[in-house]
Amino acid sequence: MSESKTFVGLVGLYDDPDGLIQAARQVRDAGYQKWDCHTPYPIHGLDAAMGLKRSPVGIIVLTSGFVGIAAALLMQWWMSAVDYPVVIGGKALFSWPAFVPVTFEFFVLFAALAITGSLIYFCKLWRWHSPLHDTDVMKEITSSRYAIVLDAIDEKFSEKSGWDLLEKGGCNDIRRLYEDV
Repeated sequence: MSESKTFVGLVGLYDDPDGLIQAARQVRDAGYQKWDCHTPYPIHGLDAAMGLKRSPVGIIVLTSGFVGIAAALLMQWWMSAVDYPVVIGGKALFSWPAFVPVTFEFFVLFAALAITGSLIYFCKLWRWHSPLHDTDVMKEITSSRYAIVLDAIDEKFSEKSGWDLLEKGGCNDIRRLYEDV
């Protein structure tokens, strides 16, 4: 049984992070939408060079935490003041200081669920496989090199123009990326 391979993009490998940042600016300015950078460690300034926006995860998590607070207070008010009102020791039916621990736990629970869901969605963790992982390129990227991957599904992508763009960006190690079908 023979396996066929499909061309899915180009990988440009760099030896230093400054070269990668310069190339990322050029790819961004060329108007590519489907591309990514891979590095062995976080590089300051790479997000700006790629033109990435600020992540919405923090706002989503904080909002979900406040929804958790509202849900906890509503639940405890309903249970103690409406559904089963029992006066204990002369306290009010809605005695909020007693509800603080549960309210805090709901804040944490809703925030944790929101961050888990947000990271799965925004980091595309439902995608179990990348063609980059089938190559020896990933071994180099995770240890000592830096890479730009231009995806062939981008509207602006053509193999020749992508190759020329990476060469113009100072890349001297460009490889074709294939996926087993």
